[in-house]
Amino acid sequence: MLTGVHIAFIGGDARQIEVIKKCSELDATISLIGFNQLQSEFTGASKEQLTPEILKDVNALILPIVGTSEEGLVEGIFSDQKIELKLEHVEQLPKDAIIYTGMANSYLRKLAEESNISLVQLLDRDDVAIYNSIPTIEGAIMMAIQNTDITIHGSNVIVLGLGRVGMTLARTMHCLGAHVRVGARKPEHLARIYEMGLVPFHLNELKAHVDDCDILYNTIPKQIVTAQVMANMPSNALIIDLASKPGGTDFRFAEKRGIKALLAPGLPGIVAPKSAGRILANVVTQLIMDQKSNQEETS
Repeated sequence: MLTGVHIAFIGGDARQIEVIKKCSELDATISLIGFNQLQSEFTGASKEQLTPEILKDVNALILPIVGTSEEGLVEGIFSDQKIELKLEHVEQLPKDAIIYTGMANSYLRKLAEESNISLVQLLDRDDVAIYNSIPTIEGAIMMAIQNTDITIHGSNVIVLGLGRVGMTLARTMHCLGAHVRVGARKPEHLARIYEMGLVPFHLNELKAHVDDCDILYNTIPKQIVTAQVMANMPSNALIIDLASKPGGTDFRFAEKRGIKALLAPGLPGIVAPKSAGRILANVVTQLIMDQKSNQEETS
């Protein structure tokens, strides 16, 4: 239970609602900042303005998946007001408080460092990334169906990267009957691709593997689908880039070449916000309960 724990939420999208709901069910005291247009009511929750004073007794501060902008702005679809998180806010948090966010840029990391407040980036966690790969892959399949005139079954699919998303994607495409080739660099990844019954190749050889490609999925956050690669691809091929912005594809050349290339980061929050929110809710509430237990043991 989270009885006696004060949790502040600043901004966010539909995923945040599931986290708020879970915290409410666990009896937390909740401050909602940047939710003035939210119609739902939650037990133990109150809507507040962002002021230094409101954060003075907060045990956990939960930010959106994208954290803040480099100017400190926090996005919130339930607010019509500008939300700017500043040093004067963060430094009011108790020193044993923890900030939870999906990812943190240099601005947010600097705020936490200067305030000596712990910062947890949820998307860096293996469990969150693996759970999130499920709605990501469902969204990736949806995009392939919407943007091609062929079935996935029997198609030639290339997956770049065998990380947490790449592995789930390659396995799923194989199960759907696609002919799957997977590009990777690490010898252990190439061995795993072979063990999965797929066709492995080193990323240095990418140009030689795209001449009959129907769908190419990239999960690597650096430019790897270059003009030289796309020059060898059929013009009717589809590229779906799942890497974080700006992706790993030369989108300018793709347009010039007539190849449809789509950048699709953050699919869990787009195609399945409720499921994605439940994933975050389960992980975050467990982390906060662990945080509470640790603090009680040391007090």
